Amino acid sequence: MYWGTARWTPSEIMDAYSKCRAFNCCTPVVEQTEYHMFCRDKAELYMPELYHKIGVGTMVWSALTTDKGLSHEELSGLFAKSRFNRKYSTFSWWEEEPVGTDKPENKESSTLRSYKDKLQALSDLANALNCSIRQLSLAWSLKNENVNCLLLGATSVEQFKENIHALQIVPQLSPAVIVDIERILANKPQRPPMISTLAMRNQQNAKPDADDDAETSKEEDVEANVASPEKEADLKGCSVQ
Repeated sequence: MYWGTARWTPSEIMDAYSKCRAFNCCTPVVEQTEYHMFCRDKAELYMPELYHKIGVGTMVWSALTTDKGLSHEELSGLFAKSRFNRKYSTFSWWEEEPVGTDKPENKESSTLRSYKDKLQALSDLANALNCSIRQLSLAWSLKNENVNCLLLGATSVEQFKENIHALQIVPQLSPAVIVDIERILANKPQRPPMISTLAMRNQQNAKPDADDDAETSKEEDVEANVASPEKEADLKGCSVQ
């Protein structure tokens, strides 16, 4: 009765929707995509457009991806001071070694330092809101009105409770708090600049001229390489020598 897609591009979803309409089949109703504080482009720029055009909602996953490139010790030290962590002592989500966090050769690279600084600032903001950084991340995702469903997983009862308590943090995300988060992240996605029809025509008109110039140069090269009787005599003399 209902079906959706996972990790499809907007063009692929539109193509599938058009074919379903052409053959009178059920159209897709949801796209499952990655969305968190450090992965925002698709969910914030393109999925809302699909929702308003053809009614495809957004089911997001990986909302808790905040351990990219950090070691176990760095994660433990970063989140151990959280007030929520002091209240509830067991958190298997960071007690176990994160999967897929291979250390780069240059651990103190600028990218990793920038990422750690952002996580540290987010952790401080979470402490100010009396919540954990996980709850802040979940509440931030839920605050997006274009997110219809949030997929979560839990490896312990405490972690499940922590995830559910994120619902209480959503009302605390006032416009001022959202501004602070955007200032920390500094990665709000922006649409590429629109190119006017006139500019596109100018580019298309300029391209044939460039092709003509290239063809002319090729013709000149061919004419220069055409063997004349004098050239042939010279070449024969060279070959004889």
